Amino acid sequence: MADSGDGGLFDVPGAAPVTGGGSLSVNTSASAPLAVRMRPRTLDELVGQPQLREPGSPLRQLIEDQRSLSLLLWGPPGTGKTTIASIVSQQTSRTFVEVSAVTAGVKEVRAAIDGARAALVRGGTETVLFVDEVHRFSKAQQDALLPGVENRWVTLVAATTENPFFSVISPLLSRSLLLKLQSLSDDDVRRVVDQALVDERGLAGEFTLAEDAADHLVRLAGGDARRSLTYLEAAAGAAAGRGVTAIDLEAAESAVDTAAVRYDRQGDQHYDVISAFIKSIRGSDPDAALHYLARMIEAGEDPRFIARRLVVHASEDIGLADPTALQAAVAAAQAVQLIGMPEARINLAQATVHLAMAPKSNAVIVGIDSALADVRAGKIGQVPPHLRDAHYGGAKDLGHGKGYAYPHDEPYGIAAQQYLPDVLADTRYYQPKEIGAEASIRERWDRLRNIVRGHQ
Repeated sequence: MADSGDGGLFDVPGAAPVTGGGSLSVNTSASAPLAVRMRPRTLDELVGQPQLREPGSPLRQLIEDQRSLSLLLWGPPGTGKTTIASIVSQQTSRTFVEVSAVTAGVKEVRAAIDGARAALVRGGTETVLFVDEVHRFSKAQQDALLPGVENRWVTLVAATTENPFFSVISPLLSRSLLLKLQSLSDDDVRRVVDQALVDERGLAGEFTLAEDAADHLVRLAGGDARRSLTYLEAAAGAAAGRGVTAIDLEAAESAVDTAAVRYDRQGDQHYDVISAFIKSIRGSDPDAALHYLARMIEAGEDPRFIARRLVVHASEDIGLADPTALQAAVAAAQAVQLIGMPEARINLAQATVHLAMAPKSNAVIVGIDSALADVRAGKIGQVPPHLRDAHYGGAKDLGHGKGYAYPHDEPYGIAAQQYLPDVLADTRYYQPKEIGAEASIRERWDRLRNIVRGHQ
């Protein structure tokens, strides 16, 4: 399976930035890739992101009311961030200039802004400056964008797959409207495929697509519409090579060079396989876990779904018996986002084996679920007065903080005092097992509990 990168339906890999002379055009040439031909021309043609297409939404105001407003698009790969920038430029007759944070430096950013400013002064032509992967820009590079945004020399549309509150400087974040894009659902991707089959810009009704073949392509796309069209085009080519116009599962499989492991349409197999995967890890059988992982990968299961299950399992069934298990699972999930498939299969496999071989303990989930059960049952009680906030005026008059023992002033940094409310004073939620690293934690917790609760 090819790695599509950010592969949104309308992102054009390898295309040179448009640095002037009109908006990013829609290539309807018959020789253009299917995904390029099917690129939306208007906001209404955009699949998914209904929250951004609602009447009166900020994006519609930007386009329909010709407002000069900078956008920060945050979402997973393949959700159409580049597409939205293109639509903004096309529907508002602005020049489209694209800068990639992977290759551009401060010099290129300033040159783009200076060019936009000159065009605005010279003929009143506004510019959409699209910055892909803005999170890769250094602080200095992001600072270079500020004059253009503040003076509205450009309409900045910046895209990021990373949390912008951590990866984008505050001045730029505060001057831009943050729009969060959601992953495309399988239904969204199926709509894209169905439209491409009949649209004159696409396959124009020349091919039919079997239901199981369509399901296979949608699964393999993993929420990436552009990838689904790439596969559809390849499958149509495979069918044409056999002298037929019906795209069946065999044509779809051969087109993407992988075999379909059939999940049934009701999804029973989907849930059975993921259940067997988790239970094999819980049962400490890495061979079985790798088998079910392979079945999911070959069936086109979304790797992000697999990664999420690993992250949950790391705390649910391993916890502090192996504190590195959660780190391994989170690292695998990050690798899925950073490099995508097929390479990320290696990271998923590493995390799977790590978790399967790790000592097992469910003490963490038992502890939090027990605490939640007590809270829901009304066993809450008042926060002990010595633990209450004493920083505001009048708090000390209410007795807040009185008698609080500062642990750092005590021997070994541990103070004997009550932390739980009275109704729960002797409750034990976290009860570590004598397994793996949790055995030493259990020994330490027993000593700590005796000191803190004054049992020695």
